[in-house]
Amino acid sequence: MGQRQSPRTVAMSVVASSALLLAACGSGEDNAGGSGDNLSGDIIIDGSSTVAPLTEPVAAMFQQENPDVRVSVGTSGTGGGFEKFCNGETAISDASRQISDEEKQACEQAGIQWDEITVANDALSVVVNPNNPVNCVSVEQLQAIYGPEATATSWADVPGLEQPFNEQLQIFSPGADSGTFDYFTEAVNGEEGAARSQGVNIVGEDDNATVTGVAGSPGGVGYFGYSYFQENEDRLKALEIRNDAGECTAPTVDSTQSGAYNPLGRQLYIYPSAEALQRPEVAAFVNYFLDNVNEVAPKAGFIPLTDEQLQEAKDKVASLTSG
Repeated sequence: MGQRQSPRTVAMSVVASSALLLAACGSGEDNAGGSGDNLSGDIIIDGSSTVAPLTEPVAAMFQQENPDVRVSVGTSGTGGGFEKFCNGETAISDASRQISDEEKQACEQAGIQWDEITVANDALSVVVNPNNPVNCVSVEQLQAIYGPEATATSWADVPGLEQPFNEQLQIFSPGADSGTFDYFTEAVNGEEGAARSQGVNIVGEDDNATVTGVAGSPGGVGYFGYSYFQENEDRLKALEIRNDAGECTAPTVDSTQSGAYNPLGRQLYIYPSAEALQRPEVAAFVNYFLDNVNEVAPKAGFIPLTDEQLQEAKDKVASLTSG
């Protein structure tokens, strides 16, 4: 697996390949996912720091083909993004988990209608220092590190490890506004937000701080989206997770798409507001996103949608924007 490219590099790569395809087909009337209209306006997007590296190159490509449209992509975290979204500050919210009941209520009270569009798959990756001999952990062993009752201070305190390891734990975690934090705590600890409060380095939305911390600590451990592991696999090791079939399973494209990488395989989303989708530039951008996402995703370090997922997403957008 290669390193994740910058948003601009990904955008240029996909635009170039699309241009070659159009030239080979001898047609320049319909650009890949473009609208063909003279679009203008501002599209404000905020939310998940995990999803942003996918949204950013798509936004760069879209702006290259529609220079009068300005697309901004913020990273306030999934929770922070939904707060802005339900306040009417953004057109689209990036999310690494589904919207919560509390967030639904906030949007409803503000008169914000929305829909959920799946844009990629993700393998939430638990990473350690490359010199760590541990290769596979169970959910129960992750609870011994990250659970709300966890007291382990050394890898030797984690029960049942097949490889003995005596280094002190250096634990890294995203902050409470992170959808990755919400997903991980629910999948591992059984309740969203239930987490260890002592002895944890909280990095907020800065996943690169987890990379630096784990790479520099012999006993380091952290977690984030697959793209950040792929970008830094020369500095980190991803642990295999013992799934519900009792099999140690690595975070890969195949294991995630098949569902074998459980419980840490997940879907990633964008949430456009119904009002924003009535604007032609937003509708065009969302359609463009889906037309290009499976080409962009692997270049940006993400796991593409299956054919069935992609068709379902396109059908949903078509129903939302028709008429």
